Amino acid sequence: MRLCEKFKLPLLTFIDTAGAYPGIEGEERSVAEAIARNLFEMSRLEVPIIVVVIGEGGSGGALGIGVGDRVLMLENAYYSVISPEGCAAILWRDRGKAEQAAAALKGTARELLELKVIDEIVKEPLGGAHRDPAAAAATLKECVKRNLAELQKLKTDALLEGRYQKFRAMGVWENVA
Repeated sequence: MRLCEKFKLPLLTFIDTAGAYPGIEGEERSVAEAIARNLFEMSRLEVPIIVVVIGEGGSGGALGIGVGDRVLMLENAYYSVISPEGCAAILWRDRGKAEQAAAALKGTARELLELKVIDEIVKEPLGGAHRDPAAAAATLKECVKRNLAELQKLKTDALLEGRYQKFRAMGVWENVA
């Protein structure tokens, strides 16, 4: 990440992880600190950052590389703070309720676009990206190029302020009468 900044190159991250290991071994290896450090560093990088969720975006592993000026997501990908199975195990002590948990988590591309967690849904070929990887890559390439062209027009101060405001606005509650 720092090399991108040093050489004035944009940063592109791809998210496809079930997440960081939540056990004692992860704590012994300072996984939480590494994730926090990435969040801190990415928030301050003075180059455009585009994040693409291409599969499963789960937990701290996804968060740790998910700070971007633009967050794109393949239409069949999933992005959440926890897997539906993990959520069901915690809430109902029953992994069998994963479908109910998935609905509550709202981790689909459409739901996350509505919640303004992501900025754009990347259309996949019929049946999913794995059915036609070349077509999926071509569509993603065009989305990344378009977003990057928009971001490269911004001055550094505007880029950083936009990134800050984007993430600050997430999770703000609205009272609806």
